[in-house]
Amino acid sequence: MSVRPWRDIERRKSRQIMVGNVPVGGDAPIAVQSMTNTDTADAKATLEQIERIAEAGADIVRVSCPTEDSTAAMKEITKFSPVPIVADIHFHYKRGIEAAMNGAACLRINPGNIGKADRVKEVVQAAKDHGCSMRIGVNGGSLEKHLLEQYGEPCPEAMVESALFHANILEEHDFQEYKISVKASDVFLTVAAYHGLAEATEAPLHLGITEAGGLMSGTIKSSIGLGNLLWAGIGDTIRVSLSAEPEEEIKVGFDILKSLGLRHRGVNVISCPSCARQGFDVIRTVEKLEKRLAHISTPMSLSVIGCVVNGPGEARETDIGFTGGGTGKDAGMLYLGGVPAEKLKNDDMIDKLVQLCEAKAAEIEAAAAAAE
Repeated sequence: MSVRPWRDIERRKSRQIMVGNVPVGGDAPIAVQSMTNTDTADAKATLEQIERIAEAGADIVRVSCPTEDSTAAMKEITKFSPVPIVADIHFHYKRGIEAAMNGAACLRINPGNIGKADRVKEVVQAAKDHGCSMRIGVNGGSLEKHLLEQYGEPCPEAMVESALFHANILEEHDFQEYKISVKASDVFLTVAAYHGLAEATEAPLHLGITEAGGLMSGTIKSSIGLGNLLWAGIGDTIRVSLSAEPEEEIKVGFDILKSLGLRHRGVNVISCPSCARQGFDVIRTVEKLEKRLAHISTPMSLSVIGCVVNGPGEARETDIGFTGGGTGKDAGMLYLGGVPAEKLKNDDMIDKLVQLCEAKAAEIEAAAAAAE
């Protein structure tokens, strides 16, 4: 039994596939991915963006391959990318074959618009020949015409039926290295479709709320939808779809996973919303700390609380903590490992906390290296 069973999430059992060197499904960590928005044919610009996305923590990056020039550039992109590359294929099935030949680790196809079953079969053969996995990407906005006629509108049943039909094509060709997604911009539709799919297959599932919106609204929609599914144990890899820079998608994705205890990366800052009791400007302080701590990828926790109402209690549960001394006071209490360490002036707080977090990261990494 877990010490805190109310925190436990029992993940759905799925078979494991490989996207390059990244395991997806089974007991592997939930992979976080994003997508480039550069012209893929411009290999230099695309690789530069992939580097930034990878630095933000991405395990996998997807690139769109709509033209022959873009799939030709994949040869250089996949050669120098620090993470596995998924080739996004729509309409032109030959682009999938070319991408597989040029090093893509995975091919994403949208059954609703790639065309006839024999075209899908050719893409499957290319994936088998070149060691690619595949993602069947069903989207509520591009379901097959016959399903829309049958069901009248995009609905969970139609999306699951589409996914399973195309999964069967892969299975008929003795191909099991695939994952599935059933995305929609509607949170209710997406969640219901994934629940239905999770019951119908053991394939790993790629989660996302597609076309979720801008940074704020898209983060909220994605957190509600993905959080619901992940809490239920559903999901093996995620992409947060935002009208924002791809790096922001990675940050939001990890924050969703961190909030559920499913993955940890970087400094988890626990901070209060601030009020008249605060002993320092909590909002500005946290803004500065998040920027200055963004380079740390080692998991750890930091509490920054404005006063002593909740501050000491939160500090007991974090690696490093600071609690303000209250209105009109220019110093607060620093906590290390949950224990009061020293009084610290507000003016010195940010530099000191950054220094301590960097030292803690080095300590954790050294201990991990020694254990290995």
